[in-house]
Amino acid sequence: MKILSLRHLRGPNVHLSRPAVVARLRLDELAGRETSDIAGFTERMLRALPGLAEHHCAAGAPGGFVSRMRGGTYFGHVTEHVMLELSQCIGRDVSFGRTVSTAEPGVYDLIVECPVDESPGSRLPGRLFDAAVELVTAVAEGTRVSAADLRERLTELSDLAEREATGPSTRSIIAAARRRGIPVERYGDLSLLRLGWGTRRRLAWAAMTDRTSGVGIDIAGDKQVTRRLLEDAGIPVPPGGAARDAEEALRLLGELGAPVVVKPRQGRQGEHVALNLRTSAEVEAAWAAAGGDVVVERYLPGRDYRVLIVNGEVVAAAERTAAHVVGDGESTIAELVERTNADPRRGTGHSRVLTRIALDDIAATVLDKQGCSPDSVPEAGRQVWLRENANLSTGGTGHDVTDRVHPDVARLCLRVAAVVGLDIAGIDLRLPDIAGPVPAVGDPDDVTGGVIEVNAVPGLRMHLSPVQGRSRDVGDAIVRAMFPGGSDGRIPAVAVTGTNGKTSVARMAAHILAGTGLRVGLTTTDGVSIDGRTVYRGDATGPRSAQMVLGDPGVQAAVLETARGGILRRGLGYDWTDVGVITNITPDHLGQDGLGSIEDIAHVKALIAERVRDGGTLVLNADDPWVRSLPDRPRVRADRKRIVWFGTDARQPVVATHLGQGGTAYLVQDGWLVQATGARRTPLLRVSEVPGSFGGAAPYAAVNALAAIAAARALGASTDVVNERLTDFEPRVHNPGRGTVLRLGEVTLFVDYAHNPAALAAVLRTLERLYGRDRCVAAVTLPGDRRDDLLAASAQVIADGVTRAVLYDDEDPRGREPGEVSALVEREMRGRRPNLRAVRAGGYRAAVQEALRLAAPGDVVLVMYESLAPMLSHLEELGAVPAGPGPAPALLPAWRNRAVLSHVPVSVTNKA
Repeated sequence: MKILSLRHLRGPNVHLSRPAVVARLRLDELAGRETSDIAGFTERMLRALPGLAEHHCAAGAPGGFVSRMRGGTYFGHVTEHVMLELSQCIGRDVSFGRTVSTAEPGVYDLIVECPVDESPGSRLPGRLFDAAVELVTAVAEGTRVSAADLRERLTELSDLAEREATGPSTRSIIAAARRRGIPVERYGDLSLLRLGWGTRRRLAWAAMTDRTSGVGIDIAGDKQVTRRLLEDAGIPVPPGGAARDAEEALRLLGELGAPVVVKPRQGRQGEHVALNLRTSAEVEAAWAAAGGDVVVERYLPGRDYRVLIVNGEVVAAAERTAAHVVGDGESTIAELVERTNADPRRGTGHSRVLTRIALDDIAATVLDKQGCSPDSVPEAGRQVWLRENANLSTGGTGHDVTDRVHPDVARLCLRVAAVVGLDIAGIDLRLPDIAGPVPAVGDPDDVTGGVIEVNAVPGLRMHLSPVQGRSRDVGDAIVRAMFPGGSDGRIPAVAVTGTNGKTSVARMAAHILAGTGLRVGLTTTDGVSIDGRTVYRGDATGPRSAQMVLGDPGVQAAVLETARGGILRRGLGYDWTDVGVITNITPDHLGQDGLGSIEDIAHVKALIAERVRDGGTLVLNADDPWVRSLPDRPRVRADRKRIVWFGTDARQPVVATHLGQGGTAYLVQDGWLVQATGARRTPLLRVSEVPGSFGGAAPYAAVNALAAIAAARALGASTDVVNERLTDFEPRVHNPGRGTVLRLGEVTLFVDYAHNPAALAAVLRTLERLYGRDRCVAAVTLPGDRRDDLLAASAQVIADGVTRAVLYDDEDPRGREPGEVSALVEREMRGRRPNLRAVRAGGYRAAVQEALRLAAPGDVVLVMYESLAPMLSHLEELGAVPAGPGPAPALLPAWRNRAVLSHVPVSVTNKA
């Protein structure tokens, strides 16, 4: 077996609401075979991974998967379950898996859940799948699976998982944010988090926020500057000073008197901090070990404490105890350390709540001071120190003392954080007892306690998981400081999907919302724009583009066109939206990404409805039967959402029932776009005045406008703003490539992205209304990734609407042979209309030239394109100029005078 590809679904997807990974697996020699075909397979698999016996599978109870293996199941299914079990073995808590066949025999897609904050770039899922494939293959071949080899492989996977995972401090912030409903994005495998969206977005990196003062960080990072600043403020600190050479360090030893502390001036996590030094030799050695730029301070007796300050509040305090073991009278110190490190709470670095104790040179020195070595056997009950400093990063532990903090100590720590200028600070103190008052500042020789260090990015582990005392939710304190008043950090968000019309609807909705004074971020097929300015060009309908908008600190509202491809290949780029718009569902993209039917397409599009938050608004096309069925899907949970219908027929039963219950719909009625709520009707704009409708000749433009209005109104846009913004919505500027009209001499050019039967039918009906029959020439290209029957249906629609056609292929054939699509289209068009004049051209430039040659004065050329920018650039080179609001003024009055457009056929709404 072989893993052919791996892709991450970074957000909610068609399989589940959490991230997932999809592995494409080729079974090779195991294709067509089942587990029951191989004698002893199930028993050998269970010996290797006993945990598989607990897997439910479809049975819904433990043992269900074992029954499937004994009864016979395919090996892709087994690989899925083995991957899940290996994940559990290394503490990766996932349980969802699904295996589905693909169009290629013997090839399956294995969909497995991922932890919600695992990086989309994580190497771990791939490694787990590789291990699963190797294990299943070995068991199937009868190869002995060594328990030792499997343990070694699991250790490798566990180590990788631990390296990539967030630490306890970051996890606590993530958990607190998610409890509040705040969106969280982790950047790669870093501890850098983006919390919230747009203008409400905040950044956190471990216990540092985007409001943490850079000056404060620099001050805290320089221990000498910190101590001088605090000393000048009358805050008790140990007497001492800086030393850049050994002579200065020894001079300070003489002045201060033993014992002293030597620590790097800019050190961190207790590295190279030497305590309780009494001799010149010890001080000189410590100076050298610390890098030669040190602070020498008087060693204060007492206990080590850490007080955590967040936004002017004492949120936690812990007494810290240095790394140590307690003798049992039998074990050596080395054995006691090994036993202590076996505690699952201990790990390397900061990945777990405690850090393993190292038996290194520093530990040997500390042991030597106590007359011990790693081989010594301390008597029962004796406490043997492995470190003198109490940092958790060197193996120390924390005991919660928050409730014992004396008010004087609390006030002192708040002053320290304010003096240094930090919103989050860990204040290290050496005191006789944190429950007592702070020793008064006076004669330096009489200092008995005070502040020994200020930490700008304090670790939170000792407060989250103290070895004694109550756990403190310090992550919540940080999140509360970042998002006061219970804010969820979100901005208004609209998602738009459908087969056709989604780009136009998204652009129009964004234009209306901008009229409310909001800075709108917009994603569409053509790119990303922020506040009306394009910041990225290209297809921007996937999760990465959504994150580009939601992560922009200048965005106050987001309108996100969300296409099928992005949903299926990468999942959504957001968890919930306030409004979800589904324009229509027609048979396009069949044969791609496992879509075999229009039901499959509806299943994908329904995800947008499912991910509208409770209390949010679903904007649905009442003219489309598949869209009408969406509220009936259990996962949509329509009863928890507000439904708003839009469409051309107020008599549609679902609309009539909805209005009868006091609901709202946006409709075409008596030549107007109207808002209907119950029995009340509010006219908004004449259909003939809708931008892009050409005086009513393009009814699909009115329907697109209704969807956009409904979305904008759901977010609070007034009817006055709607009217004003629709009136100044200029399609050529604000919706390019969707019915863009140009003039070249006596010929009109109609540039449009129609590329499926429904959209093409809508456009060609519009051109017939404007120009009459037989006046249309088409420069035709269709995407090669469509199924042959869909291309044939599009070709037949074109043949019915034009008399002359020039056929050319996209530059990207999308898996087809050069010329294959145009040949298929030509064959189908001629079969539909034998007298049609059709020629083929090489590329869009030649196609446009030939179409213009075939066009007579007064004709219109429908220009279809693969990429808009080069096509518009070429037409401009030829001398084409904007044609204004309509290409055939003489024909428009008849359409403007038609009062009722309520009975427009449903298919005309299916237009991009």
